[in-house]
Formats: sequence, structure tokens, C-alpha cells
Amino acid sequence: RNQVVGLMVQLILTFLGVKSQITDLARNFDPKFQITLEEVENVLVVNVPEGTNKPYSVGGKFYLRYGPNSQQLSRDEIREFFQKEGLVLWEEKTNKDFNFDNDFNQQAFEKFLKLANISPVADKEKLLQNQALMKDGLIRNVGILLFCKEIAKFFPNASIMCVLFRGTDKAKILDSREFREDLYSNYDNAFEYLNAKLNTEYIIKGGPREEKLELPEDALREAILNAIAHRDYFSPSNIQINIFKDRVEVVSPGGLVSGMAYSDLGKISMPRNILLFGLMQRMDLIEKAGTGIIRMKKAMETYLLPEPKIDVNKNWFSITFQRPDLQEMTIQERLEGGLKSGLKGGLKRWSEKNLSERQLKILEILTENPKISKNKLAQELSINPSAVQKHLETLKKLGLIKREGSVRGGYWRVKESF
Repeated sequence: RNQVVGLMVQLILTFLGVKSQITDLARNFDPKFQITLEEVENVLVVNVPEGTNKPYSVGGKFYLRYGPNSQQLSRDEIREFFQKEGLVLWEEKTNKDFNFDNDFNQQAFEKFLKLANISPVADKEKLLQNQALMKDGLIRNVGILLFCKEIAKFFPNASIMCVLFRGTDKAKILDSREFREDLYSNYDNAFEYLNAKLNTEYIIKGGPREEKLELPEDALREAILNAIAHRDYFSPSNIQINIFKDRVEVVSPGGLVSGMAYSDLGKISMPRNILLFGLMQRMDLIEKAGTGIIRMKKAMETYLLPEPKIDVNKNWFSITFQRPDLQEMTIQERLEGGLKSGLKGGLKRWSEKNLSERQLKILEILTENPKISKNKLAQELSINPSAVQKHLETLKKLGLIKREGSVRGGYWRVKESF
């Protein structure tokens, strides 16, 4: 009997010792996390919840689970893991090699102030500090993107490469340009390259002739800005804009941000480069988070063209625009057809908002002629200008129209038109 009692005591002490060892082991993890222990029919069950503060290390070493085994991460694997989880942000790193006297682009700085509607200041370093572009007297990488004279001097991968190919494959290059300046200059120059290489049509409607690209300008600009804002700046590759006979491709390094699915595109916004994204919004380059893809689709619909094709893998994100056959239909015919199609869809949506017939007519007129004056609008509706103004104010409050630009030179943007 004494032997049985002794054995039971020994088992209990062993059991308690195992529990203590497991608890101590969990406490040795950095950062610490809680586990729970429970006994089920003389079996000790250890419940380990998924960590919310990854990664975890023990003894200064990091491990990753592969199936039933845990393997120690190498130096490169640790770095890749931290970057993938967004724990190391490229844009926030400071750069001690940047010299303000030799590398700072004053013209780019003044452009930033103008676009961001910031009053010029004498102490630019203080302003950069306030905009989170400097830390401890050193400029951050995102500041170099915006205000360098030559981006390739610091980050060769941050340039934009534009290539014109003959035909529908990459067998023959007809022309190419690499843009290596500051962020805004690269964006502007890349679009101008597209503008020069794509077909343009002159459209005349009883007034000054209007130039129209074969692809919607808004969609192309949006694709370039999307590539700049969301690319992976840890990747050694640059942004590539490829022009083929039948399509235009805008390709940027880095797949979807961790935690985002393909089905989320156009629905939610998860910027990889949060600081850069915010600054581009401040510069009015990006209109609203999560709406870029929607605007590209609507712009292509205006031209009666298929919506842009989006391809994503873990390393790349590409947007492809199908070029139109201008022998089949001119740009003017496409725009007129798209306008009619948009009006039909717009009228259906607008009618669901319980608008009056006169307000629906105003939306239709503004869609066809965004620059129409209030007096001219009153003439077409056979009402006085004050009544027109009341209708316009109602439509503005409903978010259906927005006035862009100056009183004389501006225009009306109809929010839900194509």
C-alpha cells in the first residue's frame, strides 16, 4: 500500500514538474504569450493560441512552422518575414547618405508644397520633420523619393522603365526610356511617354479642337500612380510600362499586401506604403483610398473597351489595358457611344434617388456638357437662374455633382455618370 501511495505521489510530482517546465518555457518566449493547460483522463493538454504579436523567438532564435515541424529561420528568411508582415517599413527608414546641399531637389520640393497646398517656409527641414519625412536630422527614404535630384543614385529600383515593342510580344524593342528623377517627375514623364507613343485623335464639336488619346487618360494616370504608391520598394525590380500593338501593361513589383485577397481589390484599401500613400493623397494625386480600380474600370467603359485585366502573384502586380482598333471605331464614336450607355445607366441609378424630372434633366445636361454655364442651363430648362442654383445645391448635397476648378474656367463633375 505504501508503495502504491509513493508511486502516486511520484507521478503527481512528475506531472506537476512537467506543467511547471512547460509554463516556464512559454515565459521564455519573446514577446511573452499565455498558454493554458488542462488534464483530460490523465493526459496533459497544452493549448497554444495563435500569436497576435508575431514573430516570436526563444533563446534569440526565430522559428517557423512547416507542417508538423518547426525550423529555425536563416538571416535572409528572418528579414523576408519581417518585411512581409510589415514590421520593417522601407519608407520610414532614414538614410545617412543623403546630402541636402548636393541631393535635395528644390524644384520638386516647391512642386510638393504647391500640390499639397502648403505655404512656403524658410525652414524646410522643420517642415519635413512635421510631415514625418525626417527623423533625428536624417531624411527618410520616402523623402528621398519625393525630393531627390536622381532617385537611381540611392534606389536604382525606384525608377520607371517605359518600353515600346513592335507587335504583340517582346521580341523587338522599338524604343525605351528610363525615368530616374523624383517621384512626381517620374510619374509625369511616364505618362507623357505614353501620350507620345499612343494614338491621338482630334475631335471638333463646333469649338476649339480637342485631343483625345486612344485610351482614357484618367485610367492610365491612375495605373501609374497605383504602381508608385503600392509597389514593394524592398524588391530590386522597377516599375515597367510596356506598350504593345494590342495592349498597354503597367507592372509593379510586389503582390498583394499581406492579409488582402484578390476579391478585395476595388473594395478595400490596404496600402503597403502608408506614409507615401498619405503624402500622395495630400498632393491630390490619389483621390480616395480603395477607389482607383473602380475609376479605371469606369474610364474604360466610357471608351466602350473591356475593363482592365489585373494579374497578381506573390512578386508582381500588373494592370493591362486593351488598345482599341481605330479602324473599326474612332475615338469620337467610342466616346459618344460610351456617353449614351452611361446616360442610360446613370438615369436608372439617379431615378432611384427620388429626383425630380428637372433634376434628372440637369444631370443629363451636365454629363453631356460639363462646362455649361448656369445661365445657359437656365435657358435650356426654361427656368430662371436662381431656380437652377437651388437644383444644383440639392444635387451637390446628395453627392451627385461636384464643382471642379474656378468659377469661370471650371466644370461640373457628375459623380455617378460613366
